[in-house]
Amino acid sequence: MNAAWIAGFALSFSLILAIGAQNAFVLRQGLMRSHVGAVVAICCLSEAALIFAGVAGFGALSALAPWVIDAMRWGGAAFLVIYGLRSLRAAWLADDALDTGGAAKGSLQAAVGTALVLTWANPHVYLDTVGLIGAVAATYGPGRWMFGLGALSASVVFFMLLGFGARGLAPIFARPKAWRILDAVVGATMLALAFKLIITA
Repeated sequence: MNAAWIAGFALSFSLILAIGAQNAFVLRQGLMRSHVGAVVAICCLSEAALIFAGVAGFGALSALAPWVIDAMRWGGAAFLVIYGLRSLRAAWLADDALDTGGAAKGSLQAAVGTALVLTWANPHVYLDTVGLIGAVAATYGPGRWMFGLGALSASVVFFMLLGFGARGLAPIFARPKAWRILDAVVGATMLALAFKLIITA
């Protein structure tokens, strides 16, 4: 197998494993069996655009115009605070179990909109995909596109497993307590990420 592809896959998979707002949202949609295909597709297509922008050299933008990263940081922090507080409120008030019948929760437009915001308003996504992956890919010269393909493959595999594999956890989330714990963890994670963005501004 191509060494550049393997290196790209390994780097991308190690980066995407970290718990984040995007991952938490995909997991939640998977557990609810709500518009999973659309959410996973949005995440994968976004990753493709960002990774190949980095491979093509778009990472230089952050050096030439650092204000772009700052704007994304503050916008992302604001969104994470709002979404995090909403999740904590749900953890406090919710008393329903997961609907294991597979009924959709919420509209497709809302699911797609949230997936887009959690992806494109998160500055860490740009730092990881456009910046870091782009920078490492550049060291592979002509093999940088294979490196990028490996990185994208890791993202696709991860989101597919996270979104569609979550269904196996449905029996656990048939209990209201498990659902409230998940909402609490999601909310705390998002507020922690927002705090990290603010203190590094």
